[in-house]
Amino acid sequence: MVELFSIINHSIMITLFVFVMMLIIDYINVATKGKMEKSLKGGKGRQYTISSFLGAIPGCLGAFMNVSFYVHGLMGFGAIVGGMIATSGDEAFVMLALFPKKAILLFSILFMLGILGAWFSDKVAPRVGIIPCKECDMQVVHPDDKCRCLDLSIFKKNSKITPLRYGIFLFLLLIILILGLGIIGPETWNWKKVTIFSALFSAIFILITVPDHYLKEHIWNHIIKNHLWRVFLWTFFALLFINIGFKYWNIEAFVKSNMGWVFLISAFLGLIPESGPHMVFVMMFANGIIPFSILLTSSIVQDGHGMLPLFSYSVKDALLIKLFNLLFSIAVGLPLLLLGW
Repeated sequence: MVELFSIINHSIMITLFVFVMMLIIDYINVATKGKMEKSLKGGKGRQYTISSFLGAIPGCLGAFMNVSFYVHGLMGFGAIVGGMIATSGDEAFVMLALFPKKAILLFSILFMLGILGAWFSDKVAPRVGIIPCKECDMQVVHPDDKCRCLDLSIFKKNSKITPLRYGIFLFLLLIILILGLGIIGPETWNWKKVTIFSALFSAIFILITVPDHYLKEHIWNHIIKNHLWRVFLWTFFALLFINIGFKYWNIEAFVKSNMGWVFLISAFLGLIPESGPHMVFVMMFANGIIPFSILLTSSIVQDGHGMLPLFSYSVKDALLIKLFNLLFSIAVGLPLLLLGW
């Protein structure tokens, strides 16, 4: 029972961290949307760098932006491949919560591999007859005035606070209270507790300074309804799987004696366009069961929910990108695994 409570506690803390970080990053992405699109009008090198940078940003929002640029004709095939190589989905937030230094190292490596993979894909694609995304050429994306970020109208006289805003605000205050009392999270005031407190107050600032449209569409419909519950469930069951595996199945001995199979599974599981299966490898790495090379391999292939919008535009392109990422992950990860990394 104590172990179950500990798993639930860790799952809640990780989910909270993911929620706040997704909120902050979405806020920044929307605030800089127009400038980001203009900067993409340079050469391929600039596209490779920007798409890989957006992909390396924790979460799937950068990947969604890459897909949007691609289907609107603002980004080439190599750039979208590189962006997906650099993307590690919502699990990036979990990695930051569990092993921040190694997570930052991983994101830096993925960023550089994204640029390399983008260049390589553009060299190979014409030679094998790939004609990407002809049906996806659309008009240029433009910023939406409804999604302006800093909106202080809520503080004006006679302004009405919607039930949704009020409910999320009370929820965040409740979380701050129970965190402060030590009911969940770290019992002592360490850097983790200070970080989550600072992040929660940042989330409250965002909550009270965004318009109703942003609150409903971005925070409620996208982050909370689409992502948050999935993050919690995948985190909980991944932690439960690791815990049971350690206690009853001797999973550590199995993994270490079958590392080759685990490597291939990590690569092929990444083909699933879903943010979650990668969590198992994140947890195994955090517990010292698998080496960095397997975590890197899984991170290269998987891209969270980032590919889902592209499937609705072009299944062919989405499958080609996944194939490129799979082959690239094996080419990078296998030598590192054989070297014992």
